[in-house]
Amino acid sequence: MFHTNLDPFPENFLWGAASAAYQIEGAWAEDGKGPSIWDTYAQIPGNTFEETNGKVAIDHYHRYKEDVALMKQMGLKGYRFSVAWSRILPDGEGAVNEAGVAFYEKLVDELLRQGVEPILTLYHWDLPQALQDKYLGWEGRETAEAFERYCRILFERLGKKVTYWVTMNEQNVFTSLGYRWAAHPPGLKDLKRMYAANHIINLANAKAINLFHELVPQGKIGPSFGYGPMYPFSCDPEDVLAAENGEAFNNAWFLDVYCKGEYPKFVYKQLAKVGLAPEVTPEDQALLKQAKPDFLGINYYHGGTAQQNNLQKQSAEKKEFSKVDPYLMQAAAGEFSPEETMFATAENPHLKKTDWGWEIDPVGFRVALRRIQANYDLPIFITENGLGAIDQLTEDKQIHDPYRITYLQEHLVELQKAITDGVELIGYCAWSFTDLLSWLNGYKKRYGFVYVDRDNQSERQLARIPKDSFYWYQEVIRTNGASLTSET
Repeated sequence: MFHTNLDPFPENFLWGAASAAYQIEGAWAEDGKGPSIWDTYAQIPGNTFEETNGKVAIDHYHRYKEDVALMKQMGLKGYRFSVAWSRILPDGEGAVNEAGVAFYEKLVDELLRQGVEPILTLYHWDLPQALQDKYLGWEGRETAEAFERYCRILFERLGKKVTYWVTMNEQNVFTSLGYRWAAHPPGLKDLKRMYAANHIINLANAKAINLFHELVPQGKIGPSFGYGPMYPFSCDPEDVLAAENGEAFNNAWFLDVYCKGEYPKFVYKQLAKVGLAPEVTPEDQALLKQAKPDFLGINYYHGGTAQQNNLQKQSAEKKEFSKVDPYLMQAAAGEFSPEETMFATAENPHLKKTDWGWEIDPVGFRVALRRIQANYDLPIFITENGLGAIDQLTEDKQIHDPYRITYLQEHLVELQKAITDGVELIGYCAWSFTDLLSWLNGYKKRYGFVYVDRDNQSERQLARIPKDSFYWYQEVIRTNGASLTSET
């Protein structure tokens, strides 16, 4: 669709940036904080790039005022951050750690004082280790009950100050990497356990939303999902059908539960055939139906391309995937894969890739938003979008990152086109505000507007240095997006 003129961004559009507790806070065992599964997992040799971990990260715990001051300098309207569950409840349940609660109260107060809207994520992958040990983590229904109690503490303490809340961050990613690919904790390769855990997480999400609407009726809450649209490799009807299957398997399986309160019949039936469908009780069905998100958070990096999976033809030449793509389920050689009969993935010849092999697809951003609006008709909050790259600090302490500016500008123009199409958007949080600890890539892969001067071996002085993209985004915010199209 071509628009002669693009609609302006809404007056109250929340121009923001994002982070996650484990990746920035550090202070991993200070002030009563208990260990998370990532604290444990990262200390096992070979699990992370060059043995990096979040013990110090970028020390946001001690430097949050400095970081918030930079947000104010940028003109940031919103800042999305996550709370470390084990900082609030060291054992995941039981006694509250008041020092942990106090840290987030101080952070929220500082954000509000500087005119930055806090956007609080309740769960960004760092489950308390005690719950993993006691209940097998998300495989135990007790963990969903513990999550509800943890949420109650935050709703009661911060509900009057924080309007926007995110329940789960990228459930599709942390379940597949943790339970299917063994690349994140708990480090398993067990599809049956993955689908069982995913169901418990859905119940926890529903419990949190229902409790929030009871305790914080003036606020807004929703999950954040890593969405990527699926394209057919060709106009061959078999490829079109494969893309429909991929869209259902990768996206609707999660989003239908969030937004409609039920699993999509097509995917559930295929999983039931091979004994992988989760057990759903009548009480579970009622709970999922009752929970209604106020918005849908979307993390967009890329989508995927699907083609017919002809098992007879491909059995001898099935592609071996050397790297796991967290946003795209894919049948790997030598392993049973439930999607094997539904679709095969293919590289898109029309798209360039990042240094980490992720396709760069700004138009796919618009496609994604259009599909989500059409299928679920909820306000959308872009909770992540950004470029991981290798940034170089010059001798005069500057970082020139035109590649990041180009990436973000192209995606934001497509976002504005989606608004012009009729998509309802609350705001946009770039990933990320500062450089941070990449879960599996240490500090080699940088996303931030603010460079943090440290590497995988040394923390140095942890100096904060705004990149060129910092000042570019500052102008985007100042003009409420008008500078995006004036530059093109």
